[in-house]
Amino acid sequence: MINSELAAKIRTIRIYTNKAVNDILAGEYESVFKGRGMEFDEVRAYQPGDDIRTIDWNVTARTGHPYIKQYVEERELTIFFLVDLSASGAFGSEQRLKNEVAAELCALLAFSAIKNNDKVGLVAFTDTVELFIPPKKGTTHVLRLIREILSFSPERGGTNIAASLHFFGRISRKRSVAFLVSDFIDQDFFIPMRIIARRHDLIAVSITDPRERELPAAGLIELEDAETGKRITIDSSSPEVRRAFAASAARRLSDLAGQFAAMGVDHIPLQTNQDYVLDLVRFFRMRERRRR
Repeated sequence: MINSELAAKIRTIRIYTNKAVNDILAGEYESVFKGRGMEFDEVRAYQPGDDIRTIDWNVTARTGHPYIKQYVEERELTIFFLVDLSASGAFGSEQRLKNEVAAELCALLAFSAIKNNDKVGLVAFTDTVELFIPPKKGTTHVLRLIREILSFSPERGGTNIAASLHFFGRISRKRSVAFLVSDFIDQDFFIPMRIIARRHDLIAVSITDPRERELPAAGLIELEDAETGKRITIDSSSPEVRRAFAASAARRLSDLAGQFAAMGVDHIPLQTNQDYVLDLVRFFRMRERRRR
């Protein structure tokens, strides 16, 4: 059973995301992801004009004649959402909490996926994997994913992105599209990300709130780390304090984006007070241009 408030949130998300899928993202998802998954079929003799990158050098060396590998397009894809639902996600200074943005984003992508006959699954984590829902198709399944994200009550407070990636690597042997949704307030996860990105189409979705970027001039304020409970008091009326805070936040986000780029991992930066649909459209179109 779910309470009326949660039911209303799910209903609102379903209406909004269905409209976005039909009116805005129609064709965007399919053009970017369909056909990305390829399975090996056979080898055949090389013909002039073939891409030399597809040459099977083992067969070529064995036969003395050039052969290439042929692949067939997979008819369906598997989409995974690796969602950070640690305590820091229950924060939002304006329109929505970070976890609510995560739920809406996953809903939008999941409805796009099932419209294209793809399967979707969920890995919800804190400093350990707390929930795993195997990939399936269908509207009922997507609504369950949304409900689980919105109603999730973490047993642990911290964040361990590396643990979620190790778990995903064990349970997903077949190449999948994986959206890693987090505020990335964690350490030591870049190596596991690089390993997963070699086997899967890994996309990082970072969610931040305006108050994590800039402080208001509100005098003495107490800041609490949602995951550790540690508190500090700062004088936000000081321009120097506000500048230092903003510079530190900008540096962290810039370093994060740089690490993603260095690994070849696509990155979608979102903010809780902005329209994520437009960010998603820009991402889809960027990937489509890159494929041409």
